[in-house]
Amino acid sequence: MDDHLNETQPTQIDPFGGEDTSPIDLEQPSDIPQKKKGRPWLLRGGLALLGLILVLGVSGILGYQNGIRRRTGQEAFQLAVAAAEQYELGILDMQAGRYEVARQRFEYVIGLDPTYPGVTDKLAEVLLVLNATATPTPSPLPTAVEATPTPDSRAEEELFAQAEGYVASGEWSLAIETLEMLRKKNPAYRPIDVDGMIYLSLRQRGVQKISLGSLEGGIYDLALAENFGVLDTEADSWRTWASYYISGASYWDVDWAQAVSYFEQVAAMTPNLHDGSGWTAAQRYLEALIAYAQLLEADGNWCELATIYEKTYQYTGDSAYQERSLSALDKCE
Repeated sequence: MDDHLNETQPTQIDPFGGEDTSPIDLEQPSDIPQKKKGRPWLLRGGLALLGLILVLGVSGILGYQNGIRRRTGQEAFQLAVAAAEQYELGILDMQAGRYEVARQRFEYVIGLDPTYPGVTDKLAEVLLVLNATATPTPSPLPTAVEATPTPDSRAEEELFAQAEGYVASGEWSLAIETLEMLRKKNPAYRPIDVDGMIYLSLRQRGVQKISLGSLEGGIYDLALAENFGVLDTEADSWRTWASYYISGASYWDVDWAQAVSYFEQVAAMTPNLHDGSGWTAAQRYLEALIAYAQLLEADGNWCELATIYEKTYQYTGDSAYQERSLSALDKCE
């Protein structure tokens, strides 16, 4: 019986090719590790990985925001440097007699920063020279004439000097009145210089009137200035926004959609522009939006109402208008 059992027990295999005839002990515990029921290290590793992802995410957001701030500050600094550089180059161009190049530089500076110190005055000086030399009076052919006494021009010289003083001090109306007196007294007295000073005075007074709320008067002055020379970009922009303001006001209480359209453009560029009523373009734009919204709501025009409320929210930052926009959008078909 024992011999039979020994014959049927499995034998081990020799890894080098031989057969190990010693029987395997079936009752000995196996060296193969048993599968554990839980793996707490895996849970801890997952939580650590999640925490790392959150830290990296927050760090990335903060870094992105900081980068935007640095980039915005750097762009503002670069614009300031560019404005200063072009202004100084414009001064050098004026000194070298390159007035057209100087005009372009000063207009570029105004485009970057309309409040840049001194740029408007320098542009005015350049325009005075350019318009004084733009249309030179042709010299007449020499003819044989009898000698005549030199005319007494002391009165004209006094008027011209007065006009120069008024221009230098920015008293544009007095300068225009004095130059008109000079023109009536002697049209042939320094006509190029007189035309240039009239242009400059009308241009400056026109812009000044518009900025102070006299829109029609300012537009009229700029139209008169065009009789003596081409308007620069800044003056033409003032005239454009004044015209838009007047057009928007003409639709007040008549066509709110048109009023919104005009004042949306003016408020974006010159929010403080106003007329004799004292209402700024920014105030009129907001009032027109609200009035138009009320009209659309009464008519049940929910789709357009959602758009108008969204514009109102974007302009004011008041979340109540955003909620109204979403509510109207839900009703839009």
